[in-house]
Amino acid sequence: MLKKMSLCLLIALILLPKNTLAEDNLLLNAKSGLLMEISSGTIIYEKNIHERVAVASMTKMMGMILVMEALESGQLKLDEKVVVSKNASSMGGSQIWLSEGEQISVNDLIKGIMMASANDGIVCLAERVGGTEEKFVAMMNNKAKELGLNDTHFVNPTGLDEDNHYSSAHDMAIIAKELLNHENILNYTSIYEDYLRKGTSNEYWLVNTNKLIKTYNGADGLKTGFTDNAGYCMAVTAKRDGMRLLAIVLGEENGKVRNQETGELLDYGFRLYELERIKKKGEILGTTTIDKANIKEINLIATRDVTVLKKKGEDTKTYKSDLKISNLRLPINSGEEIGRLYVLDNLGNKIDDVSVTVLEDIKKDTFWNILKKVILNVIKGEFV
Repeated sequence: MLKKMSLCLLIALILLPKNTLAEDNLLLNAKSGLLMEISSGTIIYEKNIHERVAVASMTKMMGMILVMEALESGQLKLDEKVVVSKNASSMGGSQIWLSEGEQISVNDLIKGIMMASANDGIVCLAERVGGTEEKFVAMMNNKAKELGLNDTHFVNPTGLDEDNHYSSAHDMAIIAKELLNHENILNYTSIYEDYLRKGTSNEYWLVNTNKLIKTYNGADGLKTGFTDNAGYCMAVTAKRDGMRLLAIVLGEENGKVRNQETGELLDYGFRLYELERIKKKGEILGTTTIDKANIKEINLIATRDVTVLKKKGEDTKTYKSDLKISNLRLPINSGEEIGRLYVLDNLGNKIDDVSVTVLEDIKKDTFWNILKKVILNVIKGEFV
């Protein structure tokens, strides 16, 4: 009888889907977390993703979105020297030991924030971008609303424990995904060790708090955190074979368990899933014409790869695409969104959508060129 029961149990385990067994062993100790494929935003695995919790220094990812936007708009320059205030220099917790009145470059501040989780560094940049720390926090909360986050509220830019300062695994993933849209951030998060104020008498050695960028294949970011209320937290992104995954892990009891469970979560995704590329970034999707444009036939392209996440071994499916143009007002710069490409499955469900732009800058044609085209059309009999 015992042998029969053992045999039945063995058969049941064999017939049970492998991914079910794997999922049961993920994030056993974390309060919450998720695994997301970045290009599609598909959540592969989740645990308590809308539970509001303290997130420690992972808060700084939102601040860094605002900093990267300021850099890209020209409001801020990497080589600009920022004067450290008394408020910034007084920050406790993780820091890079900034002194009141010290002048330090924006580049070094970003490095200190993303590698060493510098509280003094983020406050310094918060005051530069927002005017005051309080105004910068208001900008962070406005950005949270803009991103549609329902389980996030910030009280400070550092992530130090305070009442009413919280987020969730889901919202942290959306914030991390938005930060990754600013690809230059990976130039900082992928560095394991470096120096601040290099070549000066005040040189400071930095070692990245995210150890997985050194030990996990493909990892190149993103942010760690720890406070008494938050426990050990982590947002890690890794890329293999063209697929970028993001793991969010919150509320672990120690750093070792956090790193281990984050690695296991990423392993799960890379082992079971792959991307199918439907359209390539820069691939010509179609053409259009615009009256009085300097180019007769205008090529339309996707601003990024259009991909579909699928389980390994699944048959390749067919998809339909729907190109919708919304803006054809001259001039149009390459990179400027003029419409979107929607990818649909056979049932008409949206799988992905991507911004569409023009291959090259399009300008309004000169008066003389327009006149010449009219005359040529008359001669050819194409103009009535």
